[in-house]
Amino acid sequence: MSLKSSFAKFAGKSSYWFLHTFRSGGSSFPGKITTKIDPDILKSLGKDYDVIVITGTNGKTLTTALTVKVLRQKYEHVLTNPTGSNMEQGIVTTFLTDHKTKNGKNLAILEVDEANVIKVTKYIKPLAFVFTNIFRDQMDRYGEIYTTYQKILDGVALAPEATIIANGDMPIFNSKKLPNPIIYYGFNDRPDGELRAHYNTDGVLCPVCQHIIHYKFITYSNQGKYYCPNCGWHRPELRYQVTALSKLTPNNSKFFIDGSNFNIHIGGLYNIYNALAAYSVGKFMGVSTSAIQKALNDPDERVFGRQEQINVDGKEVTIVLVKNPVGLNQVIDMVGTETEPFSFVGLLNANYADGLDTSWIWDGNFEKLTTMNIKQYVTGGERYKDITFRLKVAGVQDNQLETYNNLKDAVANIKNLPTKRVYVFATYTAMLQLRKQLATDGYIKEGIA
Repeated sequence: MSLKSSFAKFAGKSSYWFLHTFRSGGSSFPGKITTKIDPDILKSLGKDYDVIVITGTNGKTLTTALTVKVLRQKYEHVLTNPTGSNMEQGIVTTFLTDHKTKNGKNLAILEVDEANVIKVTKYIKPLAFVFTNIFRDQMDRYGEIYTTYQKILDGVALAPEATIIANGDMPIFNSKKLPNPIIYYGFNDRPDGELRAHYNTDGVLCPVCQHIIHYKFITYSNQGKYYCPNCGWHRPELRYQVTALSKLTPNNSKFFIDGSNFNIHIGGLYNIYNALAAYSVGKFMGVSTSAIQKALNDPDERVFGRQEQINVDGKEVTIVLVKNPVGLNQVIDMVGTETEPFSFVGLLNANYADGLDTSWIWDGNFEKLTTMNIKQYVTGGERYKDITFRLKVAGVQDNQLETYNNLKDAVANIKNLPTKRVYVFATYTAMLQLRKQLATDGYIKEGIA
């Protein structure tokens, strides 16, 4: 390690120690200082690790957390970035805080922002990439889905020998020929039919002939067993697959992968995709099926605002991150499996990390909420007027709706809601602000629960 790199590493570690000793912590600032001194620091920090990069639009954080749990069944030392700080500075900070083992393999399972994949592969050649999905998201940053995918591929191009473990149900991941070895995972849990995706769905044109894609079945959005009736292009063969669904509730999912029974303590079809991705990485890394079952059945896999459950004066508050139409609609479907009455809290911000444009909420099916057993609606966040208006258009009545322009007041009102169960839909920075307020009020510790 050069003198510059050594000094940069020392400065980064020192800033991390100071922030976590005397302040409330920081997951990106130490990395920012380090890369300012040595822009190439990742090359030396990551040289003794086998790295797996997890990227895509939705599910990166939970897929990363589940993958780490799976790999820790076999490997002694697994480094990760659990807060979801997935840009270059956060990844540098992750390496700065690690203490490598002297014996055995050092693994790093890294959640990486789509546009930052190339900033990692410029210095580190990963063992594998995991592609979760590509949906329209933060268009001010990423543009359309094809632009987002190209950002990922620009990074992958620097590591042509790395294995790609991709969601085979997503057509875009089968749209370009790549030199990398590819493993596909997906769903085969229902009989074939004949379908086309909803007209307001992205990515439904065949990449070969531009004909509209057809499906034998659809899981959600544009994912499923697809084919082109015009040129014959079709879904690739799946290595790992969900073969049956047993039970879906807001807090639990039971299903079969490759004929074996699995259970995760978290709801939503989209989270079964995340578990399937973690399973696929585990099999790729030689973890036994029984060990993966044990890891995924751990009741503590809820992480940092992703269906995280917090007790607020007897209320069972579930925080769910929402950031784009597809993810929002999946979360709405998930709470639709709730059998008890509940209250709904919607917190909308529009900062850089959220996406500056809030028009995406109009593609969310909030109308479904009005058919559920919701006793009270609450809105808040910096763009509370936008989410309030959207709910009113969806059919929520004024006498059911309370609006707060101060997040502190919205949190204080949770204890007064008429139901024991409360679901909070929050954009990223609103989720961080909510957790900070809950920490200030003594309900949780600040940082990762």
